[in-house]
Amino acid sequence: MTTPKVNPTNRTFSIGELAKEFDITTRSIRFYEDQGLLAPARHGQTRVYGVKDKVRLKLILRGKRLGFTLAETRRLFELYDRDQSSQNQLGTMLELIDEKKESLQQQLEDISVLLHELKTVEQRCRAELQSMPVKTDSDHVA
Repeated sequence: MTTPKVNPTNRTFSIGELAKEFDITTRSIRFYEDQGLLAPARHGQTRVYGVKDKVRLKLILRGKRLGFTLAETRRLFELYDRDQSSQNQLGTMLELIDEKKESLQQQLEDISVLLHELKTVEQRCRAELQSMPVKTDSDHVA
């Protein structure tokens, strides 16, 4: 007796399986569904996620780690759904990457300025403390 071959593209997943695999809550997965980023099939009340949904969930989470908004991720998915040749999607991705890099560079510069200002204030406070006379217990009058 031979074991039937399973076509990996027909594999399905429950919401619990995906939540466990990606270490996220089922609530997060339902939120992504509500946002139109995932479209599981339904068998009665049960959501059934396919390989496409699993790949999209992985891309959503990767995009989040890279600082992409859900709207930006949706935009990429829509481009891919309209035209599966990667040219438009890659061009848009490059634009988004440039925007993220510029934003991060600005944040880095802002942090650098803030750190410099904090160090300056800290030095002034320390210098002022050192120039103050030391108070003793006898300085307190009852």
